[in-house]
Amino acid sequence: MAPKKPKQKPGTTVVASNRQARRDYEIIDTWECGIMLRGSEVKSLREARVTLTDAFARFEGRDLYLVGLHINAYSAASAQGGHELARTRKLLAHRHELDEMHARVTQEHLTLVPLSLYFKDGRAKLEIGLGRGLKHYDKRQVIARREADRDAQRAMSARNRAGD
Repeated sequence: MAPKKPKQKPGTTVVASNRQARRDYEIIDTWECGIMLRGSEVKSLREARVTLTDAFARFEGRDLYLVGLHINAYSAASAQGGHELARTRKLLAHRHELDEMHARVTQEHLTLVPLSLYFKDGRAKLEIGLGRGLKHYDKRQVIARREADRDAQRAMSARNRAGD
Protein backbone atom coordinates (compact mmCIF):
# COMPACT_ATOMS: atom_id res chain seq x y z
CA MET A 1 0.00 0.00 0.00
CA ALA A 2 1.43 3.35 -1.04
CA PRO A 3 1.84 6.04 1.65
CA LYS A 4 -1.18 8.28 1.86
CA LYS A 5 -0.74 11.95 1.14
CA PRO A 6 -2.37 14.23 3.69
CA LYS A 7 -5.63 15.64 2.39
CA GLN A 8 -5.82 19.41 2.36
CA LYS A 9 -8.97 20.54 4.11
CA PRO A 10 -10.78 23.75 3.17
CA GLY A 11 -9.48 26.73 5.13
CA THR A 12 -6.02 25.21 5.57
CA THR A 13 -2.75 26.32 4.01
CA VAL A 14 0.05 23.77 4.18
CA VAL A 15 3.38 25.43 4.97
CA ALA A 16 5.69 22.40 5.18
CA SER A 17 5.35 18.65 5.04
CA ASN A 18 7.75 15.95 6.18
CA ARG A 19 7.72 13.47 3.29
CA GLN A 20 10.75 11.68 4.68
CA ALA A 21 8.80 10.74 7.83
CA ARG A 22 6.29 8.69 5.86
CA ARG A 23 9.18 6.89 4.18
CA ASP A 24 11.16 6.16 7.36
CA TYR A 25 8.24 5.38 9.70
CA GLU A 26 5.08 3.32 9.61
CA ILE A 27 2.55 5.93 10.78
CA ILE A 28 0.04 4.28 13.11
CA ASP A 29 -2.02 7.22 14.36
CA THR A 30 -2.11 11.00 13.87
CA TRP A 31 -3.16 14.01 15.94
CA GLU A 32 -3.51 17.73 15.32
CA CYS A 33 -1.68 19.97 17.81
CA GLY A 34 -1.34 23.68 18.23
CA ILE A 35 2.15 25.13 18.55
CA MET A 36 3.34 28.02 20.72
CA LEU A 37 5.16 30.53 18.50
CA ARG A 38 6.46 34.07 18.72
CA GLY A 39 5.39 36.83 16.34
CA SER A 40 8.41 36.74 14.03
CA GLU A 41 8.14 32.94 13.86
CA VAL A 42 4.56 33.17 12.61
CA LYS A 43 5.58 35.70 9.97
CA SER A 44 8.40 33.39 8.81
CA LEU A 45 5.95 30.49 8.63
CA ARG A 46 3.66 32.54 6.41
CA GLU A 47 6.65 32.90 4.06
CA ALA A 48 7.15 29.08 4.29
CA ARG A 49 10.69 29.47 5.65
CA VAL A 50 10.71 26.33 7.81
CA THR A 51 12.45 22.93 7.86
CA LEU A 52 10.58 19.98 9.37
CA THR A 53 12.83 17.05 8.43
CA ASP A 54 15.01 16.85 11.57
CA ALA A 55 12.23 17.62 14.04
CA PHE A 56 10.73 15.24 16.59
CA ALA A 57 8.45 15.49 19.61
CA ARG A 58 9.19 14.35 23.16
CA PHE A 59 7.58 14.50 26.55
CA GLU A 60 9.10 16.48 29.40
CA GLY A 61 6.98 15.78 32.43
CA ARG A 62 3.36 15.93 31.31
CA ASP A 63 3.98 18.43 28.48
CA LEU A 64 4.84 17.72 24.85
CA TYR A 65 7.64 19.68 23.15
CA LEU A 66 8.81 19.89 19.55
CA VAL A 67 12.59 19.71 19.19
CA GLY A 68 14.61 20.52 16.08
CA LEU A 69 12.06 22.57 14.14
CA HIS A 70 14.11 25.16 12.25
CA ILE A 71 12.27 28.39 11.43
CA ASN A 72 14.39 30.88 9.50
CA ALA A 73 14.47 34.52 10.53
CA TYR A 74 11.75 36.78 9.18
CA SER A 75 13.08 38.65 6.16
CA ALA A 76 11.74 42.09 7.18
CA ALA A 77 12.75 41.84 10.87
CA SER A 78 15.70 43.64 12.35
CA ALA A 79 18.66 41.57 13.57
CA GLN A 80 18.04 42.16 17.28
CA GLY A 81 14.24 41.70 17.13
CA GLY A 82 14.26 38.19 15.70
CA HIS A 83 13.86 34.79 17.28
CA GLU A 84 16.05 31.82 18.11
CA LEU A 85 16.06 29.64 14.96
CA ALA A 86 15.94 26.13 16.45
CA ARG A 87 14.46 26.48 19.92
CA THR A 88 12.26 23.92 21.66
CA ARG A 89 8.58 24.78 21.21
CA LYS A 90 5.65 23.59 23.29
CA LEU A 91 2.86 21.69 21.56
CA LEU A 92 -0.75 22.22 22.59
CA ALA A 93 -3.23 19.36 22.77
CA HIS A 94 -6.03 18.18 25.01
CA ARG A 95 -4.92 16.42 28.19
CA HIS A 96 -6.60 13.13 27.21
CA GLU A 97 -4.76 13.18 23.86
CA LEU A 98 -1.45 13.86 25.61
CA ASP A 99 -2.09 11.03 28.07
CA GLU A 100 -2.90 8.62 25.23
CA MET A 101 0.22 9.65 23.27
CA HIS A 102 2.45 9.33 26.34
CA ALA A 103 1.07 5.88 27.21
CA ARG A 104 1.54 4.55 23.68
CA VAL A 105 5.05 6.00 23.33
CA THR A 106 6.24 4.47 26.59
CA GLN A 107 4.47 1.10 26.32
CA GLU A 108 4.90 0.36 22.61
CA HIS A 109 8.28 2.12 22.16
CA LEU A 110 7.04 4.34 19.34
CA THR A 111 8.17 7.77 18.12
CA LEU A 112 6.25 11.03 17.72
CA VAL A 113 7.11 12.48 14.31
CA PRO A 114 5.82 15.78 12.87
CA LEU A 115 4.16 15.15 9.51
CA SER A 116 2.99 18.57 8.35
CA LEU A 117 2.80 22.16 9.50
CA TYR A 118 -0.11 24.27 8.30
CA PHE A 119 -2.39 27.19 9.06
CA LYS A 120 -5.98 26.36 9.90
CA ASP A 121 -8.29 29.34 10.21
CA GLY A 122 -5.28 31.60 10.82
CA ARG A 123 -3.69 29.44 13.54
CA ALA A 124 -0.53 27.40 13.14
CA LYS A 125 -1.18 23.68 13.55
CA LEU A 126 1.09 20.66 13.47
CA GLU A 127 0.02 17.18 12.39
CA ILE A 128 1.96 14.76 14.54
CA GLY A 129 2.12 11.03 13.90
CA LEU A 130 2.84 8.07 16.09
CA GLY A 131 5.32 6.01 14.12
CA ARG A 132 7.28 2.80 14.25
CA GLY A 133 10.66 2.94 12.52
CA LEU A 134 11.06 0.91 9.34
CA LYS A 135 14.08 -1.27 8.75
CA HIS A 136 16.01 -1.06 5.49
CA TYR A 137 14.48 -4.29 4.16
CA ASP A 138 10.98 -2.99 4.98
CA LYS A 139 11.66 0.06 2.82
CA ARG A 140 12.78 -2.18 -0.05
CA GLN A 141 9.55 -4.17 0.24
CA VAL A 142 7.50 -0.98 0.11
CA ILE A 143 9.41 0.22 -2.96
CA ALA A 144 8.99 -3.16 -4.72
CA ARG A 145 5.25 -3.20 -3.94
CA ARG A 146 4.86 0.38 -5.22
CA GLU A 147 6.68 -0.45 -8.47
CA ALA A 148 4.56 -3.58 -8.98
CA ASP A 149 1.38 -1.52 -8.48
CA ARG A 150 2.67 1.09 -10.91
CA ASP A 151 3.48 -1.59 -13.54
CA ALA A 152 0.02 -3.12 -13.14
CA GLN A 153 -1.56 0.32 -13.53
CA ARG A 154 0.46 0.96 -16.71
CA ALA A 155 -0.57 -2.42 -18.14
CA MET A 156 -4.26 -1.75 -17.43
CA SER A 157 -4.12 1.73 -18.96
CA ALA A 158 -2.28 0.39 -22.04
CA ARG A 159 -4.94 -2.33 -22.44
CA ASN A 160 -7.73 0.23 -22.09
CA ARG A 161 -6.10 2.43 -24.77
CA ALA A 162 -5.70 -0.55 -27.09
CA GLY A 163 -9.36 -1.55 -26.59
CA ASP A 164 -10.71 1.91 -27.53
